[in-house]
Amino acid sequence: MVGPYRGLFKTPGVKGFVVAGFIGRMPMSMLGIGIVLLISMITGSYATAGAVAAVTSISYAIAAPLSGRLVDRFGQARVITPLALLNGLSMAALMLCAAFRLPDWTLYLSGFVVGASSVSLGSMVRARWSHQLGGSAKLHTAFAFESVADEVVFVTGPALVTVLATAVNPFAGLIVALVLMLVGTLAFAMQRRTEPPVAPVRHVGGSPITIPGIALLSCVYLALGAVFGSVDLITVAFAEEQGVKGAAGFLLAAFAGGSMVSGLWFGSKAWRVSLRARFVRAIVVFAVGLLPIAFVGSAPFMAVALFVAGLAISPTLITGFSLTERLVPPSLLTEGMAWISTSIGFGVAIGAWAGGRLTEAFGASNAYGFSLACALLAALVGIGGSGLLRLPEAPSPAKG
Repeated sequence: MVGPYRGLFKTPGVKGFVVAGFIGRMPMSMLGIGIVLLISMITGSYATAGAVAAVTSISYAIAAPLSGRLVDRFGQARVITPLALLNGLSMAALMLCAAFRLPDWTLYLSGFVVGASSVSLGSMVRARWSHQLGGSAKLHTAFAFESVADEVVFVTGPALVTVLATAVNPFAGLIVALVLMLVGTLAFAMQRRTEPPVAPVRHVGGSPITIPGIALLSCVYLALGAVFGSVDLITVAFAEEQGVKGAAGFLLAAFAGGSMVSGLWFGSKAWRVSLRARFVRAIVVFAVGLLPIAFVGSAPFMAVALFVAGLAISPTLITGFSLTERLVPPSLLTEGMAWISTSIGFGVAIGAWAGGRLTEAFGASNAYGFSLACALLAALVGIGGSGLLRLPEAPSPAKG
């Protein structure tokens, strides 16, 4: 499986933006669970913790396409540097509001700014890959590698922030996330050689979301985001119900671990099946694979169930980003990919809010039913609208 990935790093400058992008993306897996752990430990309320995490995700979802459009218009470095600095200040403000037990509205306000100023670094890394390898069969492998990198982040991030918050200090996880965000994002911005050039705007006022295929993908990823957001929060509560709250991060790492393994395999294959067919099959497998978590009642078995459920995540994300790269014009590429991230962000917000409410009302084990319902909804929408994902004839390793 490793062979196809080796050739990706022969292009000058690639290693630099890949490493910086990886470091800068670590906080995306640490922020949500870090906020939930910090606020739940201080207030004792999962509902409040979930609501603040939801506000953060919603503001990110709103702002990501806007920042993506600015990047397409003015370039990556000019946009992400001020955003990273604002993000660092707002994360510090959120922790101070929690530390001094200020009114809840201050948590919501600072959380909103944290989300709005978060950099969609994954979209920008993929935009650099598209600039370097556009039209090449290697682009599929590059997107697969980035999906695997995302899953490595989601394997290590939740476990790291959980250990730091529960064994060191409730604030330690978010402090480490802040440092990693600043180091990675600013280092990424400094690498100007691999930055995609600003493409001329040919469709003034246009937006990728008006493309039917992108609109469909956004709806599917909205539902999938609800799965991710609810599973994150419910799993923390589930671990506490089982008397092993410190293991919550490791349970979530199992979820991401399944995705990482499948991503390595999926990206190493030269597929003859169309992108559209791969996408539909992946979301169906994800929905089916998620079934067992609604019926598991112990932490060890939950780790296995989450690992199995995670096996279809990477293929779904890889094919979604590949379809986006083919469906949107180059002048809107970053914004187009940001719409995928923003849909996931909205879904994560819905999932975190609903997961918190349902957990407090019915218990964590029963609340997993919401996650399963969202996965089934994503599969139904994807299957029903798959005709919108047919691709025009173009040079590609696999035609849609």
